[in-house]
Amino acid sequence: MESPDEVLEQLTALSHWLGDPANDLTILGEGNSSGRFTNETFFVKASGRHLGTITPSGFCEVNFARALATLDGPDLSDELVKSALKDCVSNPNGGVMPSVETFFHAFFLSLPDINFVGHTHPTAVNAILCSKGAREAVSGRLSPDETVCCGPAVCFVEYTDPGIPLARLIRTRVLEFHEEHGEWPKTVLMQNHGLIALGKSVRDVQTVTSMYVKTARVLLGTYAIGGPNFLTLDNVRRIHTRPDEHYRQRQLEKGN
Repeated sequence: MESPDEVLEQLTALSHWLGDPANDLTILGEGNSSGRFTNETFFVKASGRHLGTITPSGFCEVNFARALATLDGPDLSDELVKSALKDCVSNPNGGVMPSVETFFHAFFLSLPDINFVGHTHPTAVNAILCSKGAREAVSGRLSPDETVCCGPAVCFVEYTDPGIPLARLIRTRVLEFHEEHGEWPKTVLMQNHGLIALGKSVRDVQTVTSMYVKTARVLLGTYAIGGPNFLTLDNVRRIHTRPDEHYRQRQLEKGN
């Protein structure tokens, strides 16, 4: 098992990449990140911290059971949500408050083979997600590379209030996705909000984020000359199940 320092080192590096101005993924205190530590706890960005400059002390260690119990519990007022967030922290004397999105991080990190989560607000992605045609625009796959890196489809989540309501709706849509596709999504798109990239490793999150941002730019460009020409479902299934593409995905995960 990795030590807390090792997990925090990886999570800090991921956060700096997500918050690098050159990548145009977040500004100011936007976005958040998390990483699984043990089966009992995970680390998540503290509220208001800047991803690009965060240090290990800017993350909170959160108890899975407490966070998931809150997600399953009754509706809460804003003040009670704040209290619940404090109660979820393993060391409440640390002086930092976890992100209000802690609850969806708890859900994602409780799923098999998801060890890191990166949530960002990329300009190109949000140009689509804030449009009236968002759902239709992201309803297909544009290229083999998008399919290999980001999975056979996106999980689209309608806009709702950030915090517990959003986490609950995300859980519903992700479980529906799993029932339809037989696997967990790599790419979750929140209407009028942003992108969530899921992965077993930091590199996975970076790969999904990079490829989907590129896809968003290509998608926006297609509307200048007639709109997107999506791959057929047969095309997507073929790419998603080809042994050579599985090999390529493994090489990407290793950084080769």
